[in-house]
Amino acid sequence: MISIGDKAPSFTLRATDKSEHSLSSHQGRNVVLLFFPLAFTGTCTDELCQIRDEKSIYDGLDADVIAVSVDSLFTLEKYKSEQGYNFPMLSDWNKTTASAYDTLYEDFVLDMKGVAKRSAFVIDREGIIRYAEVLENAGDLPDFNKIKETLAGLN
Repeated sequence: MISIGDKAPSFTLRATDKSEHSLSSHQGRNVVLLFFPLAFTGTCTDELCQIRDEKSIYDGLDADVIAVSVDSLFTLEKYKSEQGYNFPMLSDWNKTTASAYDTLYEDFVLDMKGVAKRSAFVIDREGIIRYAEVLENAGDLPDFNKIKETLAGLN
């Protein structure tokens, strides 16, 4: 289980533009790493639209936002385009990163297995976890105020 103070597990995943995207490419910046269950669902759209609409706040807190799901990069590309998301969206199709962050449902709705739990991690410039929230209920949203407070405390 990931805990505050742990070194963030490194990863390299494909983004919607099909390029490889690594946590290490954000070295020297704070990162808000969001895992979400499935594209095109209500709560996920609410969450990511809130992030999109407040992106300037995260920029002002010297933080890059990255969203990850187990959806295919083709699905994420369509989702990002339709919603106008202004941050990288990464496909964890093979579930390696969600596993490393201990944020996978063993069983999800409609007999789906291995879907990412809605989770939020703040990773500081040195790659240390400073905030961790893994939600069991996919209908809940991360505490964005606590995320912003954590980021403000890092600056």
